[in-house]
Amino acid sequence: MVDPSPPISSGSFADAKAALRRAYRQARAEHVAGLPAGLRALMLSRPPAPVVEMIPPGATVGLYHPVGSEAPALGWARWLSENGWSVALPWFASRTAPMDFRIWDNPWDESLLAPGPWRALQPAADAPVAAPDIVVVPLLAFTAEGHRLGQGGGHYDRWLDAHPRVPAIGLAWDCQLAAELPVESHDRTLVAVVTPTRIYHAETAGEG
Repeated sequence: MVDPSPPISSGSFADAKAALRRAYRQARAEHVAGLPAGLRALMLSRPPAPVVEMIPPGATVGLYHPVGSEAPALGWARWLSENGWSVALPWFASRTAPMDFRIWDNPWDESLLAPGPWRALQPAADAPVAAPDIVVVPLLAFTAEGHRLGQGGGHYDRWLDAHPRVPAIGLAWDCQLAAELPVESHDRTLVAVVTPTRIYHAETAGEG
């Protein structure tokens, strides 16, 4: 796999991140487009055992409804719901409102969801507000040490900053691994990143 990262030392953090987002967004889209539909449907169909061990019994898990070529999270949502965990999705009242989470009590029924202001499907406004005990986050790129590059809106950064005790796990395709990424003081390190072939743990950058 070719790492599309431009050198981070040149230019500002903002310029470096913008270039990285363009590169990894394109690499992710091309990777997913090249996967056979049947194979794509089987990938990331459930959380691996080491990740399940991180989730307390009866916990509420914050997930996301994938947009475009984001790593699929619906298999995780259905498996977790089927096995006794509550599932919540990000919810926005408007584009200027902060990100919240609301319960999705039947991950097999997408008719319970509606398009949110950022295109992703989200629960209805009358769905119960949730306080996830652990969140699974989308990303554009990640490092083996658990650094994450998001879309740039800062929604997860702000939510995680307001909930410092809630661990975050990344879900990604293998092509999204970067050798390094720009890191700022407010960036939260992911406790793990899961791809179709590996688990990267932030503490050891090892393989699960």
